Parts: sequence; structure tokens; C-alpha cells
Amino acid sequence: MAQTKPVELPDWLELPALELPAPLAGFGKPIPHFEVQFFVRMLFSALVDADFVETERFYSPDAPRGWAGSLNDLRGALGNHLSRFGPPEGAVNQLRGEVLEGAGHAAAERPGLFSLTVPTGGGKTLSSLRFALDHVQQHGLRRVIYVVPYTSIIEQTADVFRAALDDADAVLEHHSAFDFQDMEDETEAERIKLAAQNWDRPVVVTTAVQFFESLFANRTSKCRKLHNIACSVIVLDEAQSLPIPFLRPCLAAIKELTRGYGCSAVLCTATQPAIYKEDGLKAPEALLRGETREIAPDPSRLYDHLKRVEVVKLGRLTNAELAQRVRGRSALVIVNNKRQARALYDDLRGDGVFHLTTNMTASHRATVLGEVRRRLQERPVLLIATALVEAGVDLDFPEVWRAVAGIDSITQAAGRCNRNGKLERGQVFVFKPEEGYPPPRELQRNAEIACRIMAEYADPLSPDAVNAYFRALYWSSSADLDSRRIMGRIGESGNQLEYPFADIAADFSLIEDYNKPLILGSGPWGMDEDAQRLLSHSTHAGAIAHALQRYTVGVSPKILGDLIQIKAASAVRQDEFGEQFVVLDNVRLYDNEAGFSPEDPEYLGFLEI
Repeated sequence: MAQTKPVELPDWLELPALELPAPLAGFGKPIPHFEVQFFVRMLFSALVDADFVETERFYSPDAPRGWAGSLNDLRGALGNHLSRFGPPEGAVNQLRGEVLEGAGHAAAERPGLFSLTVPTGGGKTLSSLRFALDHVQQHGLRRVIYVVPYTSIIEQTADVFRAALDDADAVLEHHSAFDFQDMEDETEAERIKLAAQNWDRPVVVTTAVQFFESLFANRTSKCRKLHNIACSVIVLDEAQSLPIPFLRPCLAAIKELTRGYGCSAVLCTATQPAIYKEDGLKAPEALLRGETREIAPDPSRLYDHLKRVEVVKLGRLTNAELAQRVRGRSALVIVNNKRQARALYDDLRGDGVFHLTTNMTASHRATVLGEVRRRLQERPVLLIATALVEAGVDLDFPEVWRAVAGIDSITQAAGRCNRNGKLERGQVFVFKPEEGYPPPRELQRNAEIACRIMAEYADPLSPDAVNAYFRALYWSSSADLDSRRIMGRIGESGNQLEYPFADIAADFSLIEDYNKPLILGSGPWGMDEDAQRLLSHSTHAGAIAHALQRYTVGVSPKILGDLIQIKAASAVRQDEFGEQFVVLDNVRLYDNEAGFSPEDPEYLGFLEI
């Protein structure tokens, strides 16, 4: 701004009177810095996307861009899909039907902020989709953006939507692991790749990382889609997982999208976080309950009627004691780290015992989950897992054993217990693991607060207990709700409006993942011939990363260095960012049938190097 110079216009040129754009109209002093910098990003998005699209039309007029259907057709298809279920049978299904009807009625409300508070297993996914499509249709909005917390569940959610809408082309699945090259139809692959650039689809399923980091990005590739978020219904699935260190900027972005850009945002969860001013959240970005409309009919009654489990609070259990208690039972055991999951699996391995962690590739995890679901219909199954099974994984065990964690995590774990109400009550056993297996460092405070809540409340999953948990969590972490000073730096930009866009984009990283990719070179879950050929000959590192995602696990830099030193792994190439792709040959992950021992070279004992 300081370097600008006035331009003298010719006498014959008359410009229309300057008017503030709608998102910035009505503000007085002081300067609304967050709103201004947000508008700059939106303007940048519209300009660069228009430039790319027009250039594309000039050079590639036949590029397969766009979608030929109508939102009315999607709403009709969803109605047909829901009608196939027939009249709901059983208490659980009847309540799911009530939630679904409530979503249809709430869609008539004016756009703005909504919440959908339904216990796990109460049908939130399809109910939120019905609300979103009805709301889009009744208020002339443009699209639905469904934001899930984890990449591990995004494919499942997208598949549910494609089946419900009977139009695969209408649903765009956009996340880091999506592989366009895996699609047999090259034209369709190119069409979806183009749509992912600017979210040019009526239904977008993405991750919280992709969504929020884009809203604070500065790169063209991430910003192109921002203007297409305007006039959308944004469903934030598992809203309680909003990252505490970035809570203030995330809430500010949600409020601004609903205030200035015609969006409706739905906080969809079984455990509404205490992010309201009335809950005592002192941050300026705290939401107001009076401005948030609840979609579900009487959430407290839903909780009482959908209560399918009881929580049994245990003391500390050693691995040997825990193994003795669950041996031979049909149960889900969830622990806080992969080392403990592996140790328990080693002790319990046998027929009907399964293991699930992120040390397994995506394809391996999907195979194990399919086998677990199949066997649950016939005979006892014991599944040892980490928290990756707690969100969006449709499992139904008669009992769940959960190492102590945050109340939100325990609630999610309880959602895998007696999910379909076949028992009068399922049991969720909460225990303290033996020394040496703590929760991840960033979740230790969550577990400590949960222990206090469980001591104070007979039912730690009740709405009152959940609210108390989140209040304690946010109050105790108030200094960290903007840990990178995103809001602080925006507010300090002064009258020159010199916002540090690049610095903010660099610092707004929801996941600080220091793991390195380790590609499995062979074995049942390693690279196939096509993947090996791509790794050897492709010149595009991004395409390689996408294609090899299904064969990859993340390991720490130390473990990676140790593996390279003992020649168990080797660097095969570098991408433009300097990260090495490394292949570990002749190994397999946990094979539930083979029963490898730690001494076996095909056993991933390297994880304890």
C-alpha cells in the first residue's frame, strides 16, 4: 500500500461510484481485519480460478469439466434411497427415523449456523445429507461440503453418498490419498481431477485438514476453490475434533462464512464441544447458542432413548491382566498407541483375533475390517486396535475395552458397542494401561480431565458430563486456542492492511506429522507391478505419492534412518520437496493367519528399533 501511486484518468472516462463489496459493508471503525483478509483470499480465489478456467477453455476447449445433473434430481434420488428402508422397526431405527424427519423440517430455516446433536449410531450421516440437500434446494444454495476429521473414513463416507444419490459423478472425494490414476476411465479421471482443483461439484467430501488449511492458505492451488465455498452447506462431521491449538481461527472462519458468504454450517456430533459463549468460552470467536439452531428433535431425549451401553470404570490393568480378561471373548479393545496394540496382539494371536493400526497399509486395513464384519455375524471376534476405529467405522461389538482417553474418544469408542441395539445394554470398560503406554503427548491432558469427569459423574457419557469435560479442556487450554497467533497477527496488521499471508499459511498446519513414508516393496500388501513401474519411470512425484498411498506406512525419521543403515530399506528417488520415497522389500505387516514371530524377518519388528 505504501508503494502505490495515484493514476490520472482521462476526462472522457467515468467510473461508477465505488461501493464496498457485500461481505465488507456495514463495518465502522476499527478496521475488521479478519473479515478484510478473508475477503482478499476469496477475491484472489475468484481471480485465479477464472484465469485458469479461461486459459483451459482456450487451449483445451474439450476438457471434461462440469456436472450435467441437477440438485433436484439428487434430492429425489436420496428420497428414493431412504424409502427403501421401509417403516422403521425397533426402537433404535424409530429414533433414527425421527432424526431424519427432524432434518427435513429444519431445512426450511434461514441459512446460518446449525447443530446436529445425535448419539453415535443415531443416523447422523444420512440425516445431515438430507438436511443439506433440502436446505440447498429451498434456499437456492450451490453445493454441499461434507468435512470429515480423518482421511481414514473419507472413502467410506463418499461411497455412502454415491450410493444414496445414485450419481457417482455428483460426489467429489478430495483428500491427499485420492488416486486419480487408479480410475480405469481416463476421461472420468481427468474430469474429477479438474473438479478437485476448484470443487466444481454439488457434493464435496473432504477432510478438516484440507478445508481449514485452504481457508488460511496463500498458494494458488489451495486457494482456487475458496470462492466456491460461498453459498454452500458445510457439514462439520465430528465437530468436537476441531483442533484446540487452532480453535479460534477455525471458529472465526466458520462465523465469517455464515455471516458474509451465504453459507450454512452444521456442527454434527454426538458430543457438542463447549464452543459457545454461554459455556464460558472466553475467546472473542465463541459462538452464541441463540444463533445456533438444533436440527435433532430434543437431543437429551435422544440420548436417554439411544443409550445402549453402560460404562464400567476399572483401575489399572497390566497387559497380561487385560489379555486374560478378553481372551476368547467377542470384544473390541482400543488402546492409545501402536506399541501396546502390537504387544496385546502378540499375546492373544490366534483364530478370530485381529489387529488394526496405522502400521498397516490402507488396503490391508480395509481387508481386515471386511473380515471382522463378516465373522461378527457368525462367531466371536477379538479386535485389537488404536483410535482409528473410533470415527466412521461401522462395527457392532457386544463389549468394548477402552484405555483411558478423552471423553470424546470414549464416546466414539462406545459407538462401536451394541451399535444396533441388539442387547439391552452393551458394556464399555474404561481402564488405565500399564506404565509405559501413555496416550499421545497432545492428548495427555484430555485423558487427565476425563479421569476427573469419570470420578464426578455416574454416567461420563451424559450431555452434562460431556459439557463439563469440554469446558475444562478449553478453559485449561485457553492460552493455546490460537497457539500460532494467527488471529493475533491478523489483528495487528494496521491501517496499511499488510497481512502476512505467507507466514500465516506456513504456520496454519493442523497436523504436525513428522513421519516419513515407507513404501512396502512386496508381499500381499506391497506394491504390485503397476506401482513398481510407476515408481521407476514416472517423472511426476505427486502422481507417485498418490498412487503409492495404499502401500505406504509412516515411520519416524529415526526408524527410517536405522532401516537404511541396516540395509532393510533403500532410498529410490526424491520428489521436488526433498522427501525420500523409501522401499522396504520382502516384508509384510501383521498377517492374522500366518502367526509370524518377532524373530521372523517378515515381521515388522523394526518398529521397536
